[in-house]
Amino acid sequence: MYQYDSHDQRIVDERARQFRGQVERRLEGSVLENEFKPLRLQNGLYMQLHAYMMRVAIPYGLLSSGQLRKLADIARRYDRGYGHFTTRQNLQYNWPALEDVPKILEELASVQMHAIQTSGNCIRNTTSDHFAGIAPDEVADPRPYAEIIRQWSTFHPEFAYLPRKFKIAVGGSEDDRAAVYFHDIGVFLVRSERGELGFRIVAGGGLGRTPLVAQVVRDFLPEPELLAYLESIMRVYNRFGRRDNKYKARIKILVEALGIEEFRRLVEEEWHKEREQGALLLPAEEVARVAACFEPPPYRQLPPAGAQLEAFRLDRDRGFGHWVKNNVHPHKRPGYAAVTIALKEKGTPPGDVSDYQMERVADLADEFSFGELRATHLQNLVLADVEVSRLRELYEKLSALGLDAANAGKVTDLIACPGLDFCNLANARSIPVALDIMERFEDLDYQSDLGELSIKISGCINACGHHHIGHLGVLGIDKQGVEHYQLMLGGSSGQGASPSLGKIIGPAFDRDAIVPAIETVLQTYLALRSSEDERFIDCYRRVSAQPFKEALYGTH
Repeated sequence: MYQYDSHDQRIVDERARQFRGQVERRLEGSVLENEFKPLRLQNGLYMQLHAYMMRVAIPYGLLSSGQLRKLADIARRYDRGYGHFTTRQNLQYNWPALEDVPKILEELASVQMHAIQTSGNCIRNTTSDHFAGIAPDEVADPRPYAEIIRQWSTFHPEFAYLPRKFKIAVGGSEDDRAAVYFHDIGVFLVRSERGELGFRIVAGGGLGRTPLVAQVVRDFLPEPELLAYLESIMRVYNRFGRRDNKYKARIKILVEALGIEEFRRLVEEEWHKEREQGALLLPAEEVARVAACFEPPPYRQLPPAGAQLEAFRLDRDRGFGHWVKNNVHPHKRPGYAAVTIALKEKGTPPGDVSDYQMERVADLADEFSFGELRATHLQNLVLADVEVSRLRELYEKLSALGLDAANAGKVTDLIACPGLDFCNLANARSIPVALDIMERFEDLDYQSDLGELSIKISGCINACGHHHIGHLGVLGIDKQGVEHYQLMLGGSSGQGASPSLGKIIGPAFDRDAIVPAIETVLQTYLALRSSEDERFIDCYRRVSAQPFKEALYGTH
């Protein structure tokens, strides 16, 4: 993984010292809250419903075991003994005391971490595929380019005050495991007809109150032009993006208002002007320098393990068999597999993990996966480089930690934002609904029968739980002072199916009715599917919404 040089380290050390002085002035009263707010947001510190929340950046989701141990130590010493992994491959602390935040930043800096640009109207944490570097279907490893974008965008003086927050994702595969189409800018690694590596650039995606799928701005961009082209898009947005209304300030609104052809023309015009003036080209030697940080670990020469994996899936221990079937993923190296550690245990909010569990998972990363792991936008963790012959040993150790949920990609592997339990923007609670779903559908055989299926829950229209792109999406709303939940069907992040936005199926359900409504949808799907292999999203697209509406509301 990328290692800080002296310049990187100095930046995060000095940022921690700066913020210490700012906090001291806030606590003594010489800096008022309205003056302090932009300062704390620059350091990832929010004010939530009950306390401050601090968001720590995990660039493209990659963590070392030492960094995870530090996150655990901070959770134990400065929070309430747990951390929350988010849909942006970040980690949040929900209860830090203001006076402790400078110490937390210093602790993070000691392991090459920070909270810079995890909030505010700037370019946020760049995300990527959690199987980057090991996925058999990827064109090339997207992590070096995600790191280059991170370095380019951090403290970029031209983009420190954008019309609104800005998010970039990088994917190395046509199977969009990073929800790239729902970002302000999406970068896909592709090859030209001559085999040259380059990028397909999309822009204008996003969720929230105006959900949109990103549109293609350029089908093929040569590798050296990456940063120049991104700067051109950013300049068009900075120039034309609305600042008079924060609800219409995202780039997706600009792309929709201009139309993709006009937006593309403006970007290409800016790009050609920059090229004439000596645009920022990406040197091959810089790509090589960064890529060297992501060289494969010292894999052993192992035989293919397909037969062993199949035997594991049919193991008499049904829990282990389900776990191998659902949580173990293909790897480009023979004899290795990637393993999802699902942070979706019954009774625990999605994405939450205790300090003790974090420390033990760090130990497992050292023991089984060359000391590295990944945080996913699905609020799980991944050990990317596990020898297939050691899967049972790993499973048993995860079981001892209560982290053996065999539900990756299944109905209980859901996403939920913190909702009204923590967030002052929320209209309804998300976590209790998630916990009820996890309990209602915990039977592994039933989950296996349902197959690939995603549920995503948000407590408000801001869509931090990505409800628009769940096969089933749940949106909390306030209905005359009472929490209700709208049910959406047919969304897809782009993984395993083309990207799409879910549509509201009908009137909202109250708290007691939403989980039974979801069960009705699932039972209807089982009755409608053309075969046991037809996935929910494919079945829904084939039969449309009407039979699900009839099952939920009756015929009218």
